[in-house]
Amino acid sequence: MAVDLEDATEPAAVAMEWLVLGAAYFLLLLFLIGLFDLFLSLYGLVVSGAIADPIAVVDLLDSVLLLLIIVEVHRTLVAYAKGEPVLRIVVSASIIAVARRAISFRLEDYGTGQETVLAALAIAVLVLALTVGYFLLDRVDVPGRPEL
Repeated sequence: MAVDLEDATEPAAVAMEWLVLGAAYFLLLLFLIGLFDLFLSLYGLVVSGAIADPIAVVDLLDSVLLLLIIVEVHRTLVAYAKGEPVLRIVVSASIIAVARRAISFRLEDYGTGQETVLAALAIAVLVLALTVGYFLLDRVDVPGRPEL
């Protein structure tokens, strides 16, 4: 009696689809909580007058970029659940994540000047590589990719 692999793997595939959708809804909840926190932080900065403090503004921008990363990961999960290509979404989420790291880059986070320069160069290389990758994704003809 031979076991049909399609029949044997179907329950696992269905369970994974439900788990992916569950993760997408969890990210939606995290986004809503983060958005609420962002507005509370903005209100606090305006009321206290700290809105003019560059460090406070960078921290606020860091929160906005974190929310954008959550949105991109959510988009990835939804696209994956629908069986759509996710590479472009993943690369755009990566660009946002590296940009977030570049914007919140602080010299005092590193022990020596050499560590600081190495970290800055690594971030620059990542930004360049991801940007080139995103550009190439737009230019390469991938079968089955929907036209944008």
